[in-house]
Amino acid sequence: MSKYLTLSGLEPLVITPESNFVNVGERTNVTGSRKFLRLIKEEKYDEALEVARHQVEGGAQILDVNMDEGMLDGVYAMTTFLNLIASEPDIARIPIMIDSSKWEIIEAGLQVAQGKCVVNSISLKEGETAFIRQAKLVKRYGAAVIVMAFDEVGQADNYQRRIDICKRSYDILVNIVGFAPQDIIFDPNIFPVATGMEEHRKNALDFFNATKWIRENLPYANVSGGVSNVSFSFRGNNTVREAMHSAFLYHAIKNGMNMGIVNPTMLEIYDDIAPDLLNRVEDVLLDRRDDATERLLDFAETVKGNKKESEAKVLEWRNIPLQERITHSLVKGIDAFIVEDVEEARQASNKPIEVIEGHLMIGMNVVGDLFGSGKMFLPQVVKSARVMKKAVAYLQPFIEAEKDGKVESAGKILMATVKGDVHDIGKNIVSVVLGCNNYEIVDLGVMVPPEKIIEAAKKENVDVIGLSGLITPSLDEMVYLSKEMEKNDFNVPLLIGGATTSKAHTSVKIAPHYSNAVVHVNDASRAVTVVGNLLQENNTIYKNQIREEYNLFREKFLSRSKSKEYISLEEARKRKYQIDWNTTEITRPNRLGIQEVQDFDITKLEAYIDWSPFFRSWDLHGKYPNILKDEVVGEQASELFDDARKLLAEVFDKKLLKAKAVFGLFPANTIDDDIEVIHDDTKYRFLTLRQQLKKREGIPAHALADFIAPKTSGIQDYVGTFCVTTGFGTQELAEQYEANNDDYNSIMIKALADRLAEAYAEYLHKEVRTKHWGYAATEKLSNEELIKETYRGIRPAPGYPACPDHLEKKTVWQLLEVEERIGVKLTESLAMWPAASVSGYYFGNKEAKYFGLGKITKDQVEEYAKRRNITLEEAVKWLNPNITE
Repeated sequence: MSKYLTLSGLEPLVITPESNFVNVGERTNVTGSRKFLRLIKEEKYDEALEVARHQVEGGAQILDVNMDEGMLDGVYAMTTFLNLIASEPDIARIPIMIDSSKWEIIEAGLQVAQGKCVVNSISLKEGETAFIRQAKLVKRYGAAVIVMAFDEVGQADNYQRRIDICKRSYDILVNIVGFAPQDIIFDPNIFPVATGMEEHRKNALDFFNATKWIRENLPYANVSGGVSNVSFSFRGNNTVREAMHSAFLYHAIKNGMNMGIVNPTMLEIYDDIAPDLLNRVEDVLLDRRDDATERLLDFAETVKGNKKESEAKVLEWRNIPLQERITHSLVKGIDAFIVEDVEEARQASNKPIEVIEGHLMIGMNVVGDLFGSGKMFLPQVVKSARVMKKAVAYLQPFIEAEKDGKVESAGKILMATVKGDVHDIGKNIVSVVLGCNNYEIVDLGVMVPPEKIIEAAKKENVDVIGLSGLITPSLDEMVYLSKEMEKNDFNVPLLIGGATTSKAHTSVKIAPHYSNAVVHVNDASRAVTVVGNLLQENNTIYKNQIREEYNLFREKFLSRSKSKEYISLEEARKRKYQIDWNTTEITRPNRLGIQEVQDFDITKLEAYIDWSPFFRSWDLHGKYPNILKDEVVGEQASELFDDARKLLAEVFDKKLLKAKAVFGLFPANTIDDDIEVIHDDTKYRFLTLRQQLKKREGIPAHALADFIAPKTSGIQDYVGTFCVTTGFGTQELAEQYEANNDDYNSIMIKALADRLAEAYAEYLHKEVRTKHWGYAATEKLSNEELIKETYRGIRPAPGYPACPDHLEKKTVWQLLEVEERIGVKLTESLAMWPAASVSGYYFGNKEAKYFGLGKITKDQVEEYAKRRNITLEEAVKWLNPNITE
């Protein structure tokens, strides 16, 4: 049986040692919220439900419901409200804390609550007989329980009383009632500090010490408390209260408090508390000085009203002229006042459309100029777009009411991620940047079939078509589309972009099939210039220059390719990488077969994130953490990083993304260049490809099969496969942001989900190496060392340099039952959906290393087609970028 506290609404909540602090929503408590009390008294239960919904959306993981008020029928109110919650899945998904000092109200709640809830609370204040009776009833109803440090004498008000009462309660519950110890939550009483009374000096310190004692001496018990009590002496001074709550939580959690009632809006970030204030607060909480209370009271007088004063100073720009205010909002990405300013501009204009054509475009021109001159960076431009979209959305109804027409755009651009491909971060960034420069964007999204692109381009009469793709099959889709555009007599430029695209592929494979200009755009900042040049009135010279440049590039590329020498597949196999299988170390995995993880604690992944690619996705180039201090982009990188961490914290707190995994370790051997895997008496075969570029004598021609013992050796070897995802929830969040005209956070959540997926792959590989396979059981590496891949073993992935064949994913999916187990699907082009997913193999041999396949010749492609049992045409389609001309 699990020894972790497990609660549930419609969804489970398991509180493990690795769990973050569990926040209990406090606003559905009639003793703590005047608004909630009024709604319940007036029987406005629909509005009261909205309070509950707001708590859940705000990150509450447990919902505290209290109906203790003299003028209320508590039993009726509790029963009615919990029944209504049960009909609201978005609220009922989290566990309920039934909070009352009256047993009949608690029991009324227990009779109707869904899932496994928490009773708050029982205690020894009425003696052991009543305590045992209530505990038995709680156990019978299948609930967990909060036990107050309270006995027949009264509340525990010092360290010794706290631990004595908790120990006595624990022994009764576990030994007499038979209560599961993990279902016990102690509240050792959080009392106010800095009251001026000598007996209150140790209130916080005694709580911390008692908490530590409980966690060390009462096995599996948990600790909770109402944090706002500690700052009662400073009501009205939120600056001090927020600092006190944060500092108290910091020390309480460190000592073992794992859940509690906290108002998130009354918390300051611990590291952001002013040092002088933090020092005085901690003097009080930890009882470090005799004059701690006086010093904090004196300091509190100096910070009264300071926030308002600083806000007033920050908002001085609100007094500048209207146009300058609008431009300031756009340049700084501030959307708080844009509707107010746009309305003022509308009132002063003849037509609402003039506000867009005048005030807003003047501001966006400044943004464009700053971006073009390198004085603004991509994340700032995306924030500017968010402000612009909010302004236009506000003006749109006025424009339509007056049938005022629409703003004359600089051109209409169709953007699409091609069929079978699901990645769109880069495409979306380019769309936003072009939109900021007054281009109208027709975004068809991801996995767009060619016929839809052709149809939409004709219907919308677009001026440019932009295609995006990340996986290698997308390159073939782009070639096909260029041919289709030629067949349909299109006369618009074609832009090509995405991680796997290149100037080489564009010039060699795409441009020859299309008469109009074809341009590879490798970053968002270049897109504006390219499109501007393509759509200028006299663009013939520019188009001819592009054509000549690409023709010359193609000739040089093909001549370079022809100058390289390749060896036959037969010769390459003779030059395979040799491992002495009689002496090499092979470790049998500790557990063979398939394992799956359905709801991984995603917060564990933060420590494994490689942030450098995150900055690159935003066109900020540099290595983390040095990029944060870079002379050119450091300030913007730091601001972007802060925004990312805030959104990441929200993802963690509100559980916005789900992390799942499936992996397996299997007996394996090689037969020629194939890896034969056995699972449940069924044989699976992974096909590997071998390097054929002619190298100097003694340099091997690698294939992944070289790192697994041949079947002919008689030695049993092993291989692993995996798929992880952190993508469930990403699309819905991105769409919510887009619906609010917030491209910045829409792009941000996708970029973060991608980083988390890579972090999960890194984390799981470490777990496999050290535990599940166990060949590196003593490994202890830092995140920097993990990023540098200084560990033993590799995890290559289908579609990447060592194994560019995406078809291998089909075998991984079949072997691991990936879609059935964790829901990650493969598109027709074998991209993974959700996009924030990573899959691959595990090789454990200490000599296994990464390599790039490079180009292969016709003889290997033909043999590969036979091994795969597909046509030569299909083989060419999947291996196209790796085939010699």
